[in-house]
Amino acid sequence: MSNRLTQIATRTGDDGTTGLGDGSRVAKDHLRVQAMGEVDELNSTLGVLLAEPLPEAVRSLLVTVQHELFNLGGELSIPGYRLLKPEAVLALDQALAEHNAQLPRLAEFILPAGTRSAALAHVSRSVARRAERALVALAAAQAVNDAPRQFLNRLSDLLFVLARVLNRANLDGLGGDDVYWHSTRLAAAQAAD
Repeated sequence: MSNRLTQIATRTGDDGTTGLGDGSRVAKDHLRVQAMGEVDELNSTLGVLLAEPLPEAVRSLLVTVQHELFNLGGELSIPGYRLLKPEAVLALDQALAEHNAQLPRLAEFILPAGTRSAALAHVSRSVARRAERALVALAAAQAVNDAPRQFLNRLSDLLFVLARVLNRANLDGLGGDDVYWHSTRLAAAQAAD
């Protein structure tokens, strides 16, 4: 790829439009641009998570995910283009199974809390869900390939699992377990037993 970013401030968007990868221009609040922005924000939240101490396997996985999210954004920026491969979804499935196998089974809901790295993984998870919703909205209006939607769905699940992994990693001396939701209904049921 040649030197594409020769000028950052082009002022071409001052009229409320932005250019897509195919040369067309759309409003900055277009569904496609909103989906691209959500994916960009997700990638940025992963960058913040990567600034934390992490187990090397988690770090390596998240760096790969960042590259795939860049592919996903590139695909969204060019209508009809396919850049994110189905293999990227399969890789997330494999990582999800591998990391989930290390964890105890959940019997209750957990809060998005715990160690700083786990909490940041939960923030990324919620941004992934928002990006997925934006992509679903775009797909209702225009053709979108399946892999991007599947990737975001798997990624949010993976980030949930990684948050649990990170709570147990104890890299900052604060790890241990998930932070469980204290349901008054569950407490009453347990007291009745």
